[in-house]
Amino acid sequence: MIKKTKRSFHSINKGPDIIITIFFAIFALSCILPFLTVIMSSLTDETTLIKNGYSLFPKHMSLKAYTYIFDQGQQIIKSFGVSVFITIIGTAISVMMTAFYAYALSRPKFRYKKFFNYMAFFTMLFGGGLVPTYLVVTHVVGLKDSIWALILPMALNVFFIIVMRTFFKSSVPDSIIEAAQIDGAGEFMTFFKIVLPISLPSVATISLFTTLGYWNDWFNALLYIDSAHITPLQYLLMQIDRNMQFLIQNASDMGMGAGEASNQLPAETVKMAIVVISTIPIACAYPFFQKYFIQGLTVGAVKE
Repeated sequence: MIKKTKRSFHSINKGPDIIITIFFAIFALSCILPFLTVIMSSLTDETTLIKNGYSLFPKHMSLKAYTYIFDQGQQIIKSFGVSVFITIIGTAISVMMTAFYAYALSRPKFRYKKFFNYMAFFTMLFGGGLVPTYLVVTHVVGLKDSIWALILPMALNVFFIIVMRTFFKSSVPDSIIEAAQIDGAGEFMTFFKIVLPISLPSVATISLFTTLGYWNDWFNALLYIDSAHITPLQYLLMQIDRNMQFLIQNASDMGMGAGEASNQLPAETVKMAIVVISTIPIACAYPFFQKYFIQGLTVGAVKE
């Protein structure tokens, strides 16, 4: 009787499991196929792409788009290094500042908690605007044409502070902190030895979104950077695309057909190649954060 019960139980769950598996398989394909299309389009000959449109299986392959981009030589290598440096250092500074601020706000004994809560929340509702921000960064702080102009303006995000503060309140028991303080641990030792190891899921989440923000940022470079040796990759790729459009427009104005000019310069495939070059480093970094996301999903799932 027990064996029959087990078989019937599995037969009941088999149908829904198959439906759920098929649903998520289709959903996964719908997320992957657009990016695969972009990759294949970047490897497609420009004439073929204009004639036949986007396809996962192009008739004629070409590396002309990537050749055009990497013809920049040392500049693209320098820009890639600048973006890596900005992303690593900026993420480290941002996550540490966010964690410090959020931990202080999560402690019930912090005397000025309401004041700093208000100051942080106020900046979510009201901002100074682009012109005052530019004046502060360039004239008051003096970061014009400096690598720190790409790091410090994005170093603190109030939304991330609120997320991490909530995580500290809900997932770090006060009894553990009190026990550490009774054993003689100071605030810094308690924070680094106890609070941060427990909070790795939230730290990983904030780190990933901060990494995305720094890696994809080009607007700060547009505002504050003039020197080529500290130009980040995203801004350089944008300049390449803009210069190509300028050359095609000039060729058209000088009497060359727009189609002929676009055939000589891989305008559309270069755009696809830019997306691929910009996305692949982040896609490679994501698996390192994945296990912490899984931990975050299970936090609070079991109560003892």
